[in-house]
Amino acid sequence: MRVKVVCVGGGPAGLYLSILLKRQDPSHDVTVHERNPEGSTYGWGVTYWQGLLDKLRACDPESARAIEEHSVRWSEGVAHVRDLATRQPGDEGHGIGRHKLLELLAARARALGVRLEFESEITAEDLPDADLVVAGDGVHSALRTHYAKDFGATLTPGRNRYVWLGTTKVFDSFTFAFVETEHGWIWCYGYPFSDAQSTCVIECAPETLAGLGLDRASEADTLAALEKRFAHILDGHPLVGRSVADVSSPWLTFRTLTNRTWRHDRLVLLGDAAHTTHYSIGAGTTLALEDAIALAEALRQGPDLPGALARYERVRQAALLPPQSAARHSAQWYENLTRYIHLPPEQMFALLGQRHSPLLPYVPPQMYYRLDRAAGRLEALRRFKRWLGPKLARGAHARSLSSRD
Repeated sequence: MRVKVVCVGGGPAGLYLSILLKRQDPSHDVTVHERNPEGSTYGWGVTYWQGLLDKLRACDPESARAIEEHSVRWSEGVAHVRDLATRQPGDEGHGIGRHKLLELLAARARALGVRLEFESEITAEDLPDADLVVAGDGVHSALRTHYAKDFGATLTPGRNRYVWLGTTKVFDSFTFAFVETEHGWIWCYGYPFSDAQSTCVIECAPETLAGLGLDRASEADTLAALEKRFAHILDGHPLVGRSVADVSSPWLTFRTLTNRTWRHDRLVLLGDAAHTTHYSIGAGTTLALEDAIALAEALRQGPDLPGALARYERVRQAALLPPQSAARHSAQWYENLTRYIHLPPEQMFALLGQRHSPLLPYVPPQMYYRLDRAAGRLEALRRFKRWLGPKLARGAHARSLSSRD
């Protein structure tokens, strides 16, 4: 059955959904509206892992090949603490520039017959005439905000402050660096996304930010101060901000978004408009693309639109429980950094890799480290950890829902 779909927001989720819908049925009428000019996206690199690439290959081999060809890879992590660097092998990660990803998806969408309308803003007061309107316009979604009570939207701010930067330093692995200052610790996550640039996210507690005077500094002064703090990993390369002309503070507070429901009449939420997970697990783009895959599949199964949207919501809300739990515990690990930072380097790095665990906050760090090493040898204990994590995640989710009632 031919359907008319309007995607609001030209991010990865909206573009990929348009591609999948056109592949399913070229007669579908699909338009993507993006309020900004084409090519004006802000952002450095995004990360993904092999599991996502396998799904992309199954859904649309052509776009998957293009994404893989323009990605860089790493298979190692390194943590710098004071003057010590500790390396550990890890899962193979992939990085691609956000601008390049959007360019590839837009080209593929156009080739399949999707209409892309840039500098075109859709408002809730003037929704287009379509069978389905997809709100993929990000965490600040105007459409979701207009119907906030219907969606049951909740935004929960985190404690720490962060700034999202780029650099011409090309890291050879996923790089962590923790620097002790006179006002507390400040740290960064760095990863390459091309053969010329890397992403560098820098984070600290609010009292550290204030003590260093960075909460009052312009972007230019902030970049200069951070380049000095992280000179040992930047090797003389500069940090790059959003705009050198921007005189406001670039520091942000991450907000975790959840929605009681993702659908309202013919309007459905997608990607960051529906949910956010803390950047420290590097899953935002992956989850958005998986939303698009699930929504396209739900729509493919039959002409019953309300039933399709209900299936999509049910499948994705269940699938999000583990990454949402991992993101919550990862953010808390960094908020409680002083609990782990003074451990021997190999132990600290091991627990950095275990920061998603729901058990770690309740077990003394060195004891957890010994248990985790034993778990590597005892399959029964590994099964217990895998069973307990989702169980605690479901319990936390249920408590969160009941607290809203």
